[in-house]
Amino acid sequence: MTVEEIADTLTELFGTSAISAIEPGSWQVDTSTFRLLVLLSEDNTWLRVLLPIVSVEEGQPFLGQFLEANFDDTQEVRYALYEGVIWGVFQHNSGTLVSTDLSNAINRLVSLYQARLNNVFNRLIESRIRQIIQAAKQQGQSLQATMQSLERFYAEGFMGEINQSSEAREEVLATWRYQLERLWNEG
Repeated sequence: MTVEEIADTLTELFGTSAISAIEPGSWQVDTSTFRLLVLLSEDNTWLRVLLPIVSVEEGQPFLGQFLEANFDDTQEVRYALYEGVIWGVFQHNSGTLVSTDLSNAINRLVSLYQARLNNVFNRLIESRIRQIIQAAKQQGQSLQATMQSLERFYAEGFMGEINQSSEAREEVLATWRYQLERLWNEG
């Protein structure tokens, strides 16, 4: 892609008012919710698109899940860590890049930004539920017995909020039941 084609793609996605040229071959896109950086290498052979996702302090408990997402979910974009920030990053040889691929990558980065910690948190929770299932199966428990144990833990106050209403507890237990049933036969 040429500098002009990159600029045209950005204009098509965001309009002219959101885009400012930082220097030749570098753009900043400012929207009401995020700031996106688009940078060409000095020799114009590589394009990098960057979008800050969360601070490393916020994301620290989920670093493993960010790396797993890079392997399984993020497709042409990646999570990266730099200067105390977890970024969404897209890098591509500018000579073989086409406008559609750049647009798709930017849309994917925006999707990562909008999800922020939700996707990695859900991945962490699912891994914990799988651990519970594995432990229950090692103890010879059935799905029904595992669910009964969880219900007892909630009833006795070992799990859940201190002032949790019975309706809220039932909602949480329904979620547990759904997740256990969904994942029980996988492992």
